[in-house]
Amino acid sequence: MTATIDTTTDVFPTRLSAPGEMIERRQPTVWGTADDGPFDAPALEAHATRGFTILEDFITSEEVAGYTAELDRLATDSSLAGDPRVITEQASGEVRSVFEVTALSRAIDALSRDPRLLDRARQLLGSEVYLHQSRVNYMPGYKGTGFYWHSDFETWHAEDGMPAPRAVSCSIALTPNFPYNGGLMVMPGSHRTYVPCVGETPENYHEASLKEQRIGVPSEDAITDMAHRYGVEQFTGPAGSALWFDCNIMHGSGNNITPFPRSNIFLVFNSVENALTDPYAAPAPRPDHIGNRDVTPLRPLS
Repeated sequence: MTATIDTTTDVFPTRLSAPGEMIERRQPTVWGTADDGPFDAPALEAHATRGFTILEDFITSEEVAGYTAELDRLATDSSLAGDPRVITEQASGEVRSVFEVTALSRAIDALSRDPRLLDRARQLLGSEVYLHQSRVNYMPGYKGTGFYWHSDFETWHAEDGMPAPRAVSCSIALTPNFPYNGGLMVMPGSHRTYVPCVGETPENYHEASLKEQRIGVPSEDAITDMAHRYGVEQFTGPAGSALWFDCNIMHGSGNNITPFPRSNIFLVFNSVENALTDPYAAPAPRPDHIGNRDVTPLRPLS
């Protein structure tokens, strides 16, 4: 499916001076068909309804071990000290995330182009795709802090200039996701509702928000309404599981106060027909390592 996306009219206003009305989304969640890729028709229908899909055993145990070694290497690489792509925990100073990881790891770059991912991303978005963002996330035992409820699309729209919710994220677990070690929580079906947020975006806000986001998060009243309307489910499963989720689904995670760490590879695929424009609610675009502006379609490595 191809469609012209209007970039001149902001149909998803946010970062307002006062709370705004929730907006029911008109754009599809699934843009392709069962003939376009690995997901069959029932799987696509379920994804469109719920806004996410969990695939266990998405990568092998050998692959998990290899990517875990890459995460360990990146977290201890002294040449990355002070690199803006490395985000540390506000309290402990431990590595929280490493952005633009496909430029730092050949193995993860190859994974982003693997047909297991690329074919599903193309199918869900109904077009060629590129990587809007890539990163690895660390949530160490006892010290890992979570993220408050939010929609990724709200941030990408406001601060990166993503016109429409035609992007999908794939989170691949490299450790077991238990109900108690800070796993991701989602509100099934909430991707159909866009929640405007209150508060003007400060200059260079990404320098603070990637550690703790305070602007670009819904009000407690909005979260309460959404939670009662949609309920809350959690991404649990063994290492090697993959969570595919729509860019506008409401999600968040709690702190990890257990001894069991949690880490994952996080890849965001955006349609090449949904290229970034100027930010809709920020003084300037975030750096390219956070919001990639090169829409060259991803191709498998030969």
